[in-house]
Amino acid sequence: MEIQIRADYDDMSKEAARIVAEAIRAKPQLVLGVPSGNTPKGMYRELIRMYRQKNRLDFSKVRFFLLDEYMGLRPGHPDSFRAYLWRVFLNYINVRPANVYLPEENYEKTIRRSRGIDLLISGIGVNGHIAFNEPGSTLDSRTRIVELADSTIELMKISFSPRDLPRQAITMGLGTILEARGILLLASGSRKAQILGRALTGQITTDVPASVLRLHSNLTVIADEEAAAIYRRNSVDKPKPIG
Repeated sequence: MEIQIRADYDDMSKEAARIVAEAIRAKPQLVLGVPSGNTPKGMYRELIRMYRQKNRLDFSKVRFFLLDEYMGLRPGHPDSFRAYLWRVFLNYINVRPANVYLPEENYEKTIRRSRGIDLLISGIGVNGHIAFNEPGSTLDSRTRIVELADSTIELMKISFSPRDLPRQAITMGLGTILEARGILLLASGSRKAQILGRALTGQITTDVPASVLRLHSNLTVIADEEAAAIYRRNSVDKPKPIG
C-alpha cells in the first residue's frame, strides 16, 4: 500500500490525474473503473486539461466502467451517475460512447470480456462505503442491487427531492473491486478524516468496507492534509484478519 498525503484538494486531484494519465499512456486500451461524487471532480478537470494539451491524452480506446448507479430514477435524471459522468468529464474528451458501461445484470460478464479492470478509482463514504458497498457487505460480493444505508440517504437529501430520493443502487461488489489490477483511493476534506483513519489503521473489516482495500497488492491512497489528519496521528499497523 502506497499512501500519498498532498497539501490540498487541487494537489491531490493533479496527482490522481497524473497516475491515470500514466496508465493510459502505458496502455491505450486501459479498462478503467470510475466513480462519481465530489471527490473525483478535480481529477476529471485535470484529465480534461491533459486532453486539450497539444500532445493530448487520448481516451479513444479507454473503456470506462461506472462503479455504481442509483435505482429507480427516471431516464435522463440529472442526478444519475451516468448523467454526472458525462456532464463533468466524458463530454469533454474523445471517448467512444460504446466504451462506457453502466452497471447492469450482466456487468460481471462484460468486465470479464474486457479482461478485467486495469485501474479502479474510488472515493470513500463517511461510513466507509466504497462504490455503494455499505457496511456489512460481504468480501466476495459481486455486482448487485443494494439497499442504501440511512446515513447515505441522509446525505443524499441535499440533492434529491423527497419524491425522487433513491433508496437502492446497483454497485460493483467488493469481490469485483478487489480483482482490479490496481486501485486508487481518493479522500479529501475533514469530513473524511475519521473514516479514512479507521480504514487505513484500524481492523480490516467489512464494517468499514474501504478497509478491505488494504488486502490488495496494488493499492495507492491519495489524501489531502485535512482527510489525512487522523491517519497521521495513528500508528500504521499491518492488516489484521477480518472478523
